[in-house]
Amino acid sequence: MKSMSIKLLVLVVVLGTAMTSCNDKAAEKRIAELESRLADLEGSNAAKPSATPAKAEPAQKPEGPLPAFEWESTEHDFGTINEGDVVTHTYKFKNTGAVPLIIENVKPSCGCTAPHWTKEPIPVGGTGEIQVEFNSKGKPNAQVKTVTVTANTWPQSTVLRFKTFVTPASK
Repeated sequence: MKSMSIKLLVLVVVLGTAMTSCNDKAAEKRIAELESRLADLEGSNAAKPSATPAKAEPAQKPEGPLPAFEWESTEHDFGTINEGDVVTHTYKFKNTGAVPLIIENVKPSCGCTAPHWTKEPIPVGGTGEIQVEFNSKGKPNAQVKTVTVTANTWPQSTVLRFKTFVTPASK
């Protein structure tokens, strides 16, 4: 933590010096020395693990044209099914954005759910689908599951949901 403060201070000094005296040869030499010293400090700390993990920066919306999902529905109710039944539902969408849509990943919330999706890029105005198969074996009573779709859209993730009531098998 202390070394990070030192690095920041050195960087501020370097930038301040550079901004106030661009044509001064002595200042340029001093900047080069400070940059070298900063590189040495960074090199000596590279082998030491940080005590605090680096915080992930929040994702920012990319610039330029983007694809966009237009879902027929992001939720589905299978109603009441019997334990052991395998049911499927297809979530359909259209790319209403300005560039081709690419689904990078589809991740279910549990192993009882298997997704299948359109793998090739969906052109502007084109349609695609994500088929979700739910196996109710060993899953009695009320069930609510999710499937997270990651794509080159903004936001990057979309959550699809389904629910069902599984009538327990008689023992």
